[in-house]
Amino acid sequence: MSEAFVWRAGGCHCGEVRFEAALPAHVLAQDCNCSMCAKTGFVHVIVPESRFRVTRGADRLAEYTFNTRVAKHLFCVECGVKAFYRPRSNPDGWSVNARCLDEAAGLTIDIEAFDGRNWELNAHALAHLSKEPA
Repeated sequence: MSEAFVWRAGGCHCGEVRFEAALPAHVLAQDCNCSMCAKTGFVHVIVPESRFRVTRGADRLAEYTFNTRVAKHLFCVECGVKAFYRPRSNPDGWSVNARCLDEAAGLTIDIEAFDGRNWELNAHALAHLSKEPA
């Protein structure tokens, strides 16, 4: 990895599910307007598989799928919060909810709009986010 990454912790509301994601100091996140994200307020920080780990509560996750069943929406069975999931656009990585990170000190998050209502036309723009940087 050519850029410095810091493991940052996060989790659900009740604390049963915890995760870590290795993030650079500057992150570009997506605010998606699809039916799922608009209703839950999910702000996407997509990372490669190697830069994500569940640290507690994997056994406390429930899965929800719909439409193509590729995306694996994971929710804490206790509080219902979706802190991360396996996105359809990036099945080789994870999407972390920026709002579920514990600490933002030293982290700059720029949020851009993403047109998920027209997902089929726009999903390709996210594919590079789950790849390791050169």
